[in-house]
Amino acid sequence: MGRKKLLVVECAGLDMAVASAWKDNSWHLRFKPMTPVFPAVTCTAQATMRTALPPAKHNIIANGRFDRRSGKVEFWNQSAWLYSGERIWEKARAKGSTVAVMFTQQSLGDCTDYCLSPAPIHKHHGGMIMACQTRPPSLEQELYRDLGSKFKLFNYWGPLASHASGEWCARSTAALMKRHQPDIVFTYLPNMDYCLQREGPSGKSVAREAERLAECLKELLSTGGELGYETVVWGDYAITEASQPVYPNKALLDAGLFVCRELEGMLYPNLFDSRAFSMSDHQVAHVFVRDARDVEAARTALSSLDGIESIQTAAEAGLDSPEAGELVLTAKPGAWFAYSWWENRRQAPDYATHVDIHSKIGFDPCELFWNIPFISTSTDCTRVKGTHGRVDTPAAFAVTEGLKELENKTTLLELSKGIREYING
Repeated sequence: MGRKKLLVVECAGLDMAVASAWKDNSWHLRFKPMTPVFPAVTCTAQATMRTALPPAKHNIIANGRFDRRSGKVEFWNQSAWLYSGERIWEKARAKGSTVAVMFTQQSLGDCTDYCLSPAPIHKHHGGMIMACQTRPPSLEQELYRDLGSKFKLFNYWGPLASHASGEWCARSTAALMKRHQPDIVFTYLPNMDYCLQREGPSGKSVAREAERLAECLKELLSTGGELGYETVVWGDYAITEASQPVYPNKALLDAGLFVCRELEGMLYPNLFDSRAFSMSDHQVAHVFVRDARDVEAARTALSSLDGIESIQTAAEAGLDSPEAGELVLTAKPGAWFAYSWWENRRQAPDYATHVDIHSKIGFDPCELFWNIPFISTSTDCTRVKGTHGRVDTPAAFAVTEGLKELENKTTLLELSKGIREYING
């Protein structure tokens, strides 16, 4: 008997409501609810899946991180060296299994045989070279030849983000499987992230986008079935209704704890002289406080904000990691944390109106919307209708027939441990 072949497909925002809405169940998958890991955000979920460790152990506590030595916030850093812990496939790979990781965050430099991560080049005088970074380097051109098109970053995030990115992810993963047949494949389909954040779970386009996701899954399941793969399909979080943006950095600025530089009327953050600031990420925010004596002052400034369910230490929140903030904020249902600190649009830094994920000190879902009539992105947080981060609404997962022993898992951490046992068993 040959090595076990496994395909693990992560679907952004896949919960029981999305799975139950599919009209065609010709793939014969039975979806079950699964509690996400806290915080229920992309990078944290993916690190838990790949290590079978909780966030306090793998140290990915958000989609971003604050480097206390450089004084810089980074969101969506692609380095696999940022998270700790043995990968769930390492023992199998040491025995000869081959591993592919496609489109997941923080995958560059990881212990894999095949890897693909979006990595466009921003040209010095403007413009962008659409590209992916792959291992081996030849994989990028192989996939472009097989698919007849290049990966387009603007379909992956921003006002033009759409199901086209998920379709490219599915097709390229299927092409990789046909060409190289890695023993273990992890891939990511972002389809539902866009409509659910723009419109919320009751949005008009949600059912249509769910069917498009179903078509992507059918392609992967069909290819996997032909090549002898068992498959896990899992949702990283559920996206719930968003109705209330909350502004922790405004409260910290008003309290004199967060400091800005004023340049040509615009307010830019000065993290070197700030005593506290919030790295906001959907429904969870990490508040970094430079001096322990200011922790209670920060707590007091934030406690007056409506929309906050809890203000905890990292240990109290279950995130006792050196990467976590001194305080961790969790939003009430329907609320979410915006990173912004300005009172009017004229005070916003220039990058606030652009897709600029590397300059902002928090996640910005407003990048999904145009600011009409100007060719820029919106800064109107009230347009966001869907959010995630809390764990009180379950995600969904399903497995093919050969993985029935995984059907009794009820949490993402349990599922990851079960997959590790299957791979190494």
